[in-house]
Parts: sequence; structure tokens; C-alpha cells
Amino acid sequence: IPFSLSLSLSLSLSLLHALVMANERDLLSTEIVNRGIESSGPNAGSLTFSVRVRRRLPDFLQSVNLKYVKLGYRYLINHGIYLATVPVLVLVFSAEVGSLSREELWRKLWEDARYDLATVLSFFAVFVFTLSVYFMSRPRSIYLLDFACFRPSDDFKVSKEEFIEVARKSGKFDEGSLEFKRRILESSGIGDETYIPKSVIASADNCATMKEGRAEASAVMFGALDELFEKTRIRPKDVGVLVVNCSIFNPTPSLSAMIINHYKMRGNILSCGWWQMACRCVYQEEDEQGFKGLKVSKDLMEIGGEALKTNITTLGPLVLPFSEQLLFFATLVWRQFFSSSSGSGGGLNPSKKPYIPDYKQAFEHFCVHAASEGVLKELQRNLELSDRNMEASRMTLHRFGNTSSSSIWYELAYLEAKDRVNTGDRIWQLAFGSGFKCNSLVWRSMRRNRKPATSPWLDCVDRYPIPF
Repeated sequence: IPFSLSLSLSLSLSLLHALVMANERDLLSTEIVNRGIESSGPNAGSLTFSVRVRRRLPDFLQSVNLKYVKLGYRYLINHGIYLATVPVLVLVFSAEVGSLSREELWRKLWEDARYDLATVLSFFAVFVFTLSVYFMSRPRSIYLLDFACFRPSDDFKVSKEEFIEVARKSGKFDEGSLEFKRRILESSGIGDETYIPKSVIASADNCATMKEGRAEASAVMFGALDELFEKTRIRPKDVGVLVVNCSIFNPTPSLSAMIINHYKMRGNILSCGWWQMACRCVYQEEDEQGFKGLKVSKDLMEIGGEALKTNITTLGPLVLPFSEQLLFFATLVWRQFFSSSSGSGGGLNPSKKPYIPDYKQAFEHFCVHAASEGVLKELQRNLELSDRNMEASRMTLHRFGNTSSSSIWYELAYLEAKDRVNTGDRIWQLAFGSGFKCNSLVWRSMRRNRKPATSPWLDCVDRYPIPF
């Protein structure tokens, strides 16, 4: 390496070190990239390097907002207050009758019923009222009968190199842009068997029309629903509620109307469609040449991290075992009220890392939104999950690409195809989307799930997992 390059690299690293020590050091990740041998210029024939600085998900367990902890505990207390009173009543009743024999107990109950009927009836009324309020106020059980994931035909498969070639033939990207796309693809975690719509591959202008979009939506929706109705043996006319979610494509008639008309569902069905819920971090703009494209804000990772922090912090009190909740809450309160930061005289001390709850004690399986390898790495680091915990997410990203929030169902299908879901296993599905929104879904398996007869993984699951 030439001396000038070494000096430049040292200066860059020194400046980078100063930047990392600044207030936003936890939001940046650094990487030294070998860019190969310089082909021209004064340093021709020498190795060249660059320092890449990226934004990453914030450490949302390092700065926990007590407001969301209280939200989770409030939900838990509102629905658990009745269960908490049951042991107290049992204890008092046991202490009262524990010293009586069976004959004395029956005699006492009979005499009280004869001479103090009003008290007995009042007690019975209070008991029935408390029991009724408990059963009426507790959340209803929700059961997942089955699910289905659409898998396109092999005609839609495109490798990374084929995708770059399609982009090159479009004439809308210079070599610098194509090289940038290639580097993004190589680090994304996406494999060579993902899919692209025919309108992108076959069209010379790479412009999808409304007709092509409707055909693509029909193939995906009807393909998944046909399989779902076959697996559950449920008639389309028996469906009472239909919810359709698509963040970009919003045709008229709507996607929900397309499904209702295609399957001739009943006229009084309750249908709801969610679409065009714009993400404030993604914008559609034109470049200098007039080409329309999507612009992703640098704040995306930070805003997404805040949404994840809110969701996970609220979920913790509802799913974590009591021992984990106690340790987490105790350290949180200690840092909030007793730890002092330098120069402030109070508040949190950021140098002391809080206790991170072990979510592996609450769940046996994890299905995390497979957006990119970078996002999965940050989530794994924040939640201290193992490679085994993240396997379903990474393999789904490699095989099917970024399928947005639907990726959590391809991940559940992967776990079932691997025959890993046993009776009593708890599954955490975590996904996020436009807005920015983040949602969690927790399931408990009621029976052992055998290897399914239909699955998007059937002909390829034996090849996975693959090393990264």
C-alpha cells in the first residue's frame, strides 16, 4: 500500500474515531472495504480501500422508555386482577374451614343458610358477578386454523446477475449505479432463486401497467387462497370477515372486491382493505433525467428502531417469565432513580448497560421480518438471539427475498417443513411496515405440527440451512 494511501487511511480512521465518539456513535457502524487494484491515476497498480459508514438500528434496549413498560403492565393488570383475587379468596376460605370436620362443615353451612339466608345469597351474587365480569372482560382466544403462502412458478425466478443484466438493458443506470446495485445485492442476504414479476423481466420499457399489476395481484391472492380453502375445507361463502393488505397497489375495483367476486362470497361479508399507508421515510421522486424512483431517507433505521423499541417494550410484561420481568424492572428502576450520569447530577447513566431480558425463555421459535441481512443482524444483536433462533428468517430471505411483512408466514412454514413445532411451543412473529408501524403476534402450538403436505419449502427445505 503506498505511503500516501496509508496516511489517508489513518487520517480517515482518526476522523472516523472522533465521529464514533460523538453523540450518535451508537447509530453508526463502520466497515473497511477492499476496492481492488487501482487501474489508472497516480496510484495505478496499488490496492485501494474505502471506509464505509452506515446507520444501523439503535440499541433500543439501552434506552427503554418507562411509558411503554407501564403500558404492558397496565394491560396485564387490567386482565389479571380477577385471577389475583382468586388465590386470596381460596386462602381465606381454606383458613376458615380447615379446622372443621366434614360433619361440622355441613352443619355450619346448613345453619347459616337457614338463619342468615341474605348473607349466603349476597355472597353467591358477588361470586357470580365477579366470575361473569372476569369472563366478559378477558381477551377472547384466537385460533389459527391454517395458513398458506404463495409460491410463483419457476418462470419468475431471477438470479442476482440476471437482475443486474435486466437493469443494464433498461438503459436507465450507468455503470456506477449498477455496481452499487451489485454490492447491495451481495450483502443483502438474498439468494439466486428469488422472483420478479413478468412485467419487469419481459417488458422492454420495464414499466408495469395497471392491467399487469392486477394480473400479478390476482395470481398471488388467488394462489394463496385456493390452497388455504383446500387445506381448511372451508367454503368461501362461510367467511364472515375479509381483510386485505397491500401498501402500494390500489386498483378500482379494490383488491377485496376482486376476492369477493372471484370466490362469490356472501353479500353481507365484512371486508376491509388497507393500502397506500405511506411510509414517511420513503419518497417517490424524479432524478435529473426525469426517471421516477424511490428515495429512502437516512432516518429509516432510526425511526424503525424506535417503533421496534416501543413494540418490544410493551410486549415484554405480557410474555416474559416473572424472573426475567423482575430483573429487568429492578435494573430499569435503579437506572431511572438511583444512577447518576456525569455532569447532570441525575438521570440515567448511559455507560451502564441495562439488563436485557432473555426472550428465549418466553419463546421457542422466532419469525422476524426478513427485510435484509443488516436488519436481521441488528435485531439478533439487540435481543441476543442465537443463529438457530434467526435461522428461519435468514433462510426465508435467501430463498424468497424480501417479501415484506408476509415473510413471517414463510418463516413459520419453514419451521413446520423442518418439523420443529411441537405441542406447547411458543412462536413470536415480529413484523414492521409503512407508517412506521411494528406489530407482534404470539402463538402457542396446541398440537405437534407434522410436516405439511403443501408448503413453499417442500422441494428445497433439505438444502437448508446454508452457511452465511
